[in-house]
Amino acid sequence: MSGNETESVSARPVLIVSDHTGITAESSARSLLAHFGGLFTYHSRPFVTTAQLAEQVAGELRQMQAEGPPPLVFATLTNPELLGTLQRVSALVFDLLGENLTRLEGILGQPAIRQVGGHHDMRDPQQYLARMDALDFTLSTDDGVGKNRYSDADIILVGVSRVGKTPTSLFLALQYGLRASNYPLADDDFASTELPVPLQPFQDRLYGLTIDARRLHTIRTHRKPGSRYASLEACEFEVRRAERLFQTQRLPMQNTTSASIEEIAVGILGYLKRQAQSGSAFPLP
Repeated sequence: MSGNETESVSARPVLIVSDHTGITAESSARSLLAHFGGLFTYHSRPFVTTAQLAEQVAGELRQMQAEGPPPLVFATLTNPELLGTLQRVSALVFDLLGENLTRLEGILGQPAIRQVGGHHDMRDPQQYLARMDALDFTLSTDDGVGKNRYSDADIILVGVSRVGKTPTSLFLALQYGLRASNYPLADDDFASTELPVPLQPFQDRLYGLTIDARRLHTIRTHRKPGSRYASLEACEFEVRRAERLFQTQRLPMQNTTSASIEEIAVGILGYLKRQAQSGSAFPLP
């Protein structure tokens, strides 16, 4: 059976079963298991919508139990019969929907709409289309391209190469519908402490990302080993000059050395919220 991560003898298998994409279930499982030591391998089984498909997954579950440590099963299955098919095979099935939905029904005094995929934003076409529009904008202005569209940006991430600008921009667009652009600082931009010309009209939308030079050296070495671009000397110089630029121009700055994309995004969203509350920036979409 193939997994999303490299198999390991000591890793505990985790089976993600969903009647939709499984993204929400896997995200929840990873968040929960992050609180425990050890290694885990994740196996996703999305779009389990029929009894036949549930039986197939149950068969895989039996095989996994016979071959090694019993897998932890995290499920988002709206149909209780499909969930029951798995629960009859293993006592380690965590129902991420049922218990909470039942509890909320009691609190809110109304039955839940038990619709497959109901927690995804296609139920709100306008919000979904807004996120897709933001994603298209972010892709078209990635890595300094499309500078003529910066006036439409909600945020412009600035930093040296490989500091995390592109993945953060894409995450902000896809998850929050933010039109996030990013601008890579290059050799010409380090000649002075002035903002690069394309960024000067948009100082109130700039957000600096920085990183430990040794971590940057490691990242770049994987990409271009032995190059001047990846050398520790170049990394130290670029990080130092980028931080000087941020400080001189009084730009908000966040260190990405040990931060996940989600953590970086939270920092950016917090900054935008504070700006909106102070009236010095447009409100979040």
